[in-house]
Amino acid sequence: MSQAVVIKGNRYGLTVYLDPQESFETLLEEVAVKFRESAKFFKDAKMALSFEGKRLDNVQQRQVADVIMANSQVEILCILSQDDEEEARHRAAVEKKIQAEKANTGRFYKGTLRSGQVLESEGSVVILGDVNPGAKVIAVGNVIVLGSLKGTACAGITGNERCFIAALEMEPTQLRIGNVLGRGGDSSERRRGPVKPKIAFCGEDGIYVEELCRDVLHDIQLD
Repeated sequence: MSQAVVIKGNRYGLTVYLDPQESFETLLEEVAVKFRESAKFFKDAKMALSFEGKRLDNVQQRQVADVIMANSQVEILCILSQDDEEEARHRAAVEKKIQAEKANTGRFYKGTLRSGQVLESEGSVVILGDVNPGAKVIAVGNVIVLGSLKGTACAGITGNERCFIAALEMEPTQLRIGNVLGRGGDSSERRRGPVKPKIAFCGEDGIYVEELCRDVLHDIQLD
């Protein structure tokens, strides 16, 4: 029965593990013993109390707290719900998703980026203009150029290889998506036929550049 109750503590609180296989009455008795034995260690600390293991209702949690205070000088200031940790994980996941959605909203830049200019974005970026040779666009999210892309474009720079780069005229000096590098094709090849919007994305063998059409747009994932 020595491991039916395990006490873990820090400066601000106590976590009491209660064996789910033991009866509540047995656990109460051992809580009393454990805290009598460790009373000198905790002294007159004021602490929060949380539980692990056996599920307790509010009345049972209060009973354990009363037993602790009756058998030591510890003052229990509050009892944390056994769902608090799970709630915290949910909250962290939701906040992460919200931040990602904020990043996806991105920013707009109007004008032409000339040689030597660098445009950086903490999310996605839409450029209403051209990106000339020698200019560079760096984004945590996607890069969309409503004009000619002839410079360097880097999307998903934090390592997100699900990002994409799109342009009305795709003639880049260099592309980067996540940690994958790609270079523009031969200029003579690029100028054959009418200019069409294109999109660059990561595939198994590197960066692919395809004509931007409805089917491709349907397959784009923004998360």
